[in-house]
Amino acid sequence: MVSWPVGYDLVILKETDSTNKEAIRRIGSLKKPTWIITEIQTEGKGRRGRTWLMPKGNFAATLMLKPNTLIRESALQSFVMALAVRSSFIIHFGNSDKFKLKWPNDVLLNNGKVAGILLESIGKGREVDNLLIGIGINLANAPKTREVDPSSGSPVSIKQELGLTLSPIDFLYTLADQYIIYDNKINNEGFDLIRSEWIAHAANLEKQIVARLGSTEIKGSFLKIDDNGTLVLKNSNGIKQITAADIHFEEN
Repeated sequence: MVSWPVGYDLVILKETDSTNKEAIRRIGSLKKPTWIITEIQTEGKGRRGRTWLMPKGNFAATLMLKPNTLIRESALQSFVMALAVRSSFIIHFGNSDKFKLKWPNDVLLNNGKVAGILLESIGKGREVDNLLIGIGINLANAPKTREVDPSSGSPVSIKQELGLTLSPIDFLYTLADQYIIYDNKINNEGFDLIRSEWIAHAANLEKQIVARLGSTEIKGSFLKIDDNGTLVLKNSNGIKQITAADIHFEEN
């Protein structure tokens, strides 16, 4: 196990409703960047308020930051964390070709969702005073497909797909270390380096995908993400920029 990173605090809980809610409750007392991890999470939440189920042995944690940056800059942290999660998977489990990234904030294993990232920001106007990065990972178990939103895709677990096990706390130590590496990259070299690496591991790049937001559906070839993290598609009507949507992969 790597050593715990200097300058970061760690809170370990037996049970909580959600690590993001726990971080919000503790904002006034947290002075440093802080990781909060729990063994049991009873009310986990995903994108658009959807439920994130957490069977026993899985990973639920939140990183609480005080970035004092603009919302658009803080939003790029989802790409930073996605790369850190993927890198941590590879360190522990190998199989780098099996782990892909799905816009805007999922990590896939063998084309099934193994991890999700949720950003929540607190601030005034366009500035973010507190940023919560919640991470849920199916280390030991995956919920049934019928138990999750269809847009999430088929859930899988590390144990199910690779036959390997790892404790959540051991994974957290690696993730905390890898996050610093990728956060230093975006701080020192800008988002372009993060964007290039994310695209290199993107699922279904240059293939047909479907972007759905409410009743709106846009189909097109997945070209890239731009400097703002926006999804860029191309279809018969030209170039389409997608700032928010659920992404579905078309069957081959």
